[in-house]
Amino acid sequence: MKKLLCPSIMNLDAEDLKDQILRLDAAGTDIFHLDLMDGSFVPNFGMSLSEMSLVRRNTDKLLDVHMMVNNPVRYVDRMADLGIDIIYIHPEADSQPAFTLQKIKDLGKKAGIVINPGTSLESIRALYPLIDYLMLMTVNPGFCGQLFLPWMEGKIDQAIEEQKEWGFPLVIDGGVNEEVMKRLSAKGVAGFVLGRLILFDQAETDYTKLMHWMRTL
Repeated sequence: MKKLLCPSIMNLDAEDLKDQILRLDAAGTDIFHLDLMDGSFVPNFGMSLSEMSLVRRNTDKLLDVHMMVNNPVRYVDRMADLGIDIIYIHPEADSQPAFTLQKIKDLGKKAGIVINPGTSLESIRALYPLIDYLMLMTVNPGFCGQLFLPWMEGKIDQAIEEQKEWGFPLVIDGGVNEEVMKRLSAKGVAGFVLGRLILFDQAETDYTKLMHWMRTL
């Protein structure tokens, strides 16, 4: 399976966002990862809708949105209208996650579940038939630059086994560095959200070289 490289756009400054998107697109980004936050489900705010629209206007690559918001069904239509391709919800924040996932699919978009470190796979297993992607948070969500939580390894191993039956890619978000990517891609993790530890705070600033290096890990 091709490794999916998903730069987290919340790490970029708004002042030169267009230029950065064009550079990341040319470097071979697979999916641009956008974060929507409401200051309630997580104690922070992510990207604005205008910033998301700017990303969409400047790339034809896939866009995903990680909705760290309470009652995410409220935003599904807006995300679809913005041209988002993959819409992730947190079942912890949704009283009817099956309804929301089906709504995403009815809009012609890919549906994804993302779960926090403390949420079990058992609690979402019934939703597997409705999802196209599964994302595991390997840090507590809401802030950039955190370190990978090593006790997540067992859940990752379990998810790798379970996704084989259903065929959806497994994506990791949080604390991805060289060692984490190398180890988890060898196990069968398909996608990685790229943040400061492996992409944006490197001495090397050529995104093309960095993407090529990551594909060799």
